[in-house]
Amino acid sequence: MRVISGTARGRSLKPVPGMGTRPTTDKVKEALFSMIGPYFDGGHALDLFAGTGGLGIEAVSRGAEMAIFVDKDPRAVEVVQHNVEVAGMKEQCEVYRNDARRAIKALTKRGIQFQLIFLDPPYRLKDADELLMSMWNGGLIARDATIVVEHDARHQYPSSVGPLYVWKLADYGEIALTMYKISDDAPVDASQAVLLN
Repeated sequence: MRVISGTARGRSLKPVPGMGTRPTTDKVKEALFSMIGPYFDGGHALDLFAGTGGLGIEAVSRGAEMAIFVDKDPRAVEVVQHNVEVAGMKEQCEVYRNDARRAIKALTKRGIQFQLIFLDPPYRLKDADELLMSMWNGGLIARDATIVVEHDARHQYPSSVGPLYVWKLADYGEIALTMYKISDDAPVDASQAVLLN
């Protein structure tokens, strides 16, 4: 695993030990950022269920102003801290050990808004849509935000979650990416999203 592009390009990222974490492959990461970026002009990123921190680190490398990483696994938190340091981003990153729902409540109190949100929960969890609603209700999602949910390709998330609508869908074998944006007139049907292979 490595940082693919930007200021930290080529830096190697340490994986989380054990089989509990499933890092986003370089191939999927490259495809993902070419869809949502590929580069950014500032903005805040949230890497919930951070694992190695690869997505948030990539976002900062490509121009995001700062990133917040959350994971409840102490080994993952240690790895993210290491990877952030290796990438030379210590000043732009905050790393927390916390449960996703508690983290959302804590971030809501801080009044931060995110332009980029990455959710890559363990595949047994299928409640990313509920977490998105909590984020929206807490004012964490900026009007111009892009949200990426990485999940088991056999699971399908709804075409709209509150004011969020599926903007793009991408399928990579067992892995799928469902990307949401905000719209006042969100499409009712996911078939209106751009389907990518």
